[in-house]
Amino acid sequence: QVQLVESGGGLVQAGDSLQLSCAASKGAFSHHAIGWFRQRTGKEREFVAAISRNTESTTYIDSVKGRFTISRDNFKETATLQMNSLNPEDTAVYYCAATWEASPEMVITDQTRYRYWGQGTQVTVSS
Repeated sequence: QVQLVESGGGLVQAGDSLQLSCAASKGAFSHHAIGWFRQRTGKEREFVAAISRNTESTTYIDSVKGRFTISRDNFKETATLQMNSLNPEDTAVYYCAATWEASPEMVITDQTRYRYWGQGTQVTVSS
């Protein structure tokens, strides 16, 4: 069973950058598709970005395209979400998620397909 721990959240000003990290343990990380999700206050959790097992495929929600970059290091068993040009609408708790996936190229945006979740890390962007 994969265990995920996020880190890197914090309080920043609009226009700043943050890098979130997701450390995995107790599982075959390279066999899992990875996704980042976020939940803003009073709203449902939403998809942000996803990456395939082989790192060759990525996808993003429209509002973060060109600003956020998802990556993973299967050797180090970590995933990263680089967030640039942050704005107050990015304020949320960010979650890393993983799920076993047979296809190396598959990216998964549906949160119901993710089996393992981290505890979340708070990102707050002030204006």
